[in-house]
Amino acid sequence: MSEQLDLAKDLIEFIYESPTQFHAVENIKNILIKNGFKELKSTSKWNIEKEGKYFTTKNDSALIAFVLGKGEIEQNGFKIIGAHTDTPTFRVKPNPEILESGTYLKLNTEVYGGPILNTWLDRPLSIAGRVSLKSDNMLKPDIKLININKPILIIPNIAIHMNNKVNEGIELNKQKHTLPLVSLINENFEKENYLLKQIANNLNVNIEDIIDFDLFLYEYNKGNIIGLNEEFISTGKLDDLAMVHAGLNAIINSKSTYATNVLACFDNEEIGSRTKQGAASPMLKNILERISIAQNKNREEFMMALNNSFIISADMAHAVHPNYTEKHDPTNKPVLKGGPVIKINANQSYTTDSDTSAVYEMICKNADIPYQKFVNRSDVRGGSTIGPISSTQLDIRSIDIGGPMLSMHSIRELTTVDDHYYTKKSFDEFYKI
Repeated sequence: MSEQLDLAKDLIEFIYESPTQFHAVENIKNILIKNGFKELKSTSKWNIEKEGKYFTTKNDSALIAFVLGKGEIEQNGFKIIGAHTDTPTFRVKPNPEILESGTYLKLNTEVYGGPILNTWLDRPLSIAGRVSLKSDNMLKPDIKLININKPILIIPNIAIHMNNKVNEGIELNKQKHTLPLVSLINENFEKENYLLKQIANNLNVNIEDIIDFDLFLYEYNKGNIIGLNEEFISTGKLDDLAMVHAGLNAIINSKSTYATNVLACFDNEEIGSRTKQGAASPMLKNILERISIAQNKNREEFMMALNNSFIISADMAHAVHPNYTEKHDPTNKPVLKGGPVIKINANQSYTTDSDTSAVYEMICKNADIPYQKFVNRSDVRGGSTIGPISSTQLDIRSIDIGGPMLSMHSIRELTTVDDHYYTKKSFDEFYKI
């Protein structure tokens, strides 16, 4: 089996074990610890050594890992890869049980981010997330992760006979049409607190100890390697766990250089990053400053370090769609298997400029991998990502890149085995500098 295929299959396993951002961070932590990284608590003083490997977390859903450089931080700075742990989905609301027509038990949910809603219909779904339990300290609830890990939900479509124009397009109402069916009940079925009872049984706790929860829906089925030549990766959450996975593999295999290598895994990119654990927060800046302080550097030396630093903002990119080629720019058309994509926007929806693009292009050339460039059609407004958001907190040279993919924000997204490998190789090369 090739190195590329091994990496792709490991990505599928990583995503399957990461049904929510909380589980993604837990998996990252476990992998880092197995590879010699030590956890630093934000509430404790940091004692770090040159060439040491460390990580810290925020809100159980964001994580910053770093390998401390052997040089002086004000001279050599930080080499940062940024990605995000969250994906578009549905969040379970409080008091979620809804009884419909005396028979159907549904769960009340709210859309998180911007999923392609119709791709969630008629799929086996499950629930995972974080549960806050009663503790001895009211300011610090006991936190448990939960994954029901069986297909307990489905959002059924309506038959074409009752909507004969469905293939002409239908607008799904987020409150009415996307609520998942969880069970059939009768007059002897106890509906009250159905979900809380399931949580209590799963965690082996008393239902009275459950204070609150952050629960999300996810596709139950695992991803696949597909294609005539096993060239495609088909799975949910490629945006952006593919970049997290590539960055994670790069940093655990990196050797100490004069600069400090950093992997920043933010949460809440899909809803604008405006949270304490998002890219719009001072989280990364504070952690970089703590790294500086722990080395007895002063404020000016920290500012010098920032100006000697570089960020690769890594979020998946759009490949040309074979059935919608007219949606793309006429002269810049990234394709699958064409290598990582440099993302460019005149209005700075991406941070790339000629200076930072040149850096990444040389990285790819040194790694002997292909690369591509993406711009939107001039009459189409595209999205943005963590790069420009991070720049509001950190004035560090930055570029936005991503692996090319199709079906972004579908419950099933598509990239290639080779593109994931190429991206990881570019990260390896970056951390070597």
